[in-house]
Amino acid sequence: MDTIFTRGPSLTSRLVLATVLSVLLIVLDGKLDTFSNVRVYLNSLVSPLQYMANLPGEVLNQTSRALTTQRQLLENNAQLTRQNILMSEQLQRFEVLRQENDRLRTLLGSPVRADARKMVAELMAVDNNPYSHQIVINKGTLQGVYEGQPVLDDKGIVGQVMQVGTTTSRVLLIADVTHAVPVRVLRNNVRMVASGSGQLNRLVINHVPHSTDIQRGDMLVSSGLGQVFPEGYPVGRITDVIRDESRPFAIIRAEPAAQLDRLKYLLLLWPADAPQAPIDQDEAVNES
Repeated sequence: MDTIFTRGPSLTSRLVLATVLSVLLIVLDGKLDTFSNVRVYLNSLVSPLQYMANLPGEVLNQTSRALTTQRQLLENNAQLTRQNILMSEQLQRFEVLRQENDRLRTLLGSPVRADARKMVAELMAVDNNPYSHQIVINKGTLQGVYEGQPVLDDKGIVGQVMQVGTTTSRVLLIADVTHAVPVRVLRNNVRMVASGSGQLNRLVINHVPHSTDIQRGDMLVSSGLGQVFPEGYPVGRITDVIRDESRPFAIIRAEPAAQLDRLKYLLLLWPADAPQAPIDQDEAVNES
C-alpha cells in the first residue's frame, strides 16, 4: 500500500535532517538571538493556557485561605466573647462592692450625735408575712443588742428591735401597723405621733386637729418622747394634708425618710449611758 508517509527520503534521512536543522537553529539563536521575537509571541500565546492550568490550584489555595481566615475569626470571636463575659462579671462585682462601700461610708457618716454608740448591722432576711413588716439582722446579744433598740439607715429611722437572739435580732419597721413614733415638725416643733400604715412607703398621723399648722413637704423628726428613739433623727416627710370638715381630724400622710424597701446596711444606736463600746463577737474571739 502506497501512502503519503512512505514517499520521499527514508526515516533515517529525515531524522538526520531534523537533527542538523535543530543544531543549526540552536547555534543561530545562541549567537545572533534570531528567534527572540518569536519566543515572545509564543510565550504570549501559551500564557492563557498556563493561567488555565494554574487556575484550579489557585482556587483551592484561595478557598483554603478563606476557610482558615473564617475559622480564625470564629475562634477569635469566641475568645473575645468569653473575655467579655468574664470582664462583665468582674465589672458587676466591682460595681456592687463600690455601691456597698458608698453605703457604708454614708451610713457611718450619718448625723449621729457624738455621744451615741453605734454599730453597723446587715440585713439577713425579710419577713414574708404581708400583714407584718419585720426584718432580721445579723447582730444579737453577743454584740450587746437589746429589745427596743433604735435602728437607722443612712436616711433616717427604720424601726426598733423587738426580739433578740444570740447572733441575730428581729426589727419591727416603722411602716408596720403596730408601730408608732413620737415626732415633731421640724419647721415649727408641732408634736404628733407617726404610725405605720402597713405600706412601706406611707406613714399616717392620726388625731391632728384641722387648725394644726402642718403643710405638705414638712419634715418630721423624732421628738425624743417615749425614751426609745433619740431626738432629732429624720422620720418622714409630709405628702398629703386633707382637711375635711366632715371629719373630726385632718387626714395626714407622710413618706418614710428611710428606704424601707431597699435596706442592706443598718445602724444600731445605744444610749449615752451604754458601755464604751458594744461587745462584738469577732473582737471577743480575737481577744481570747
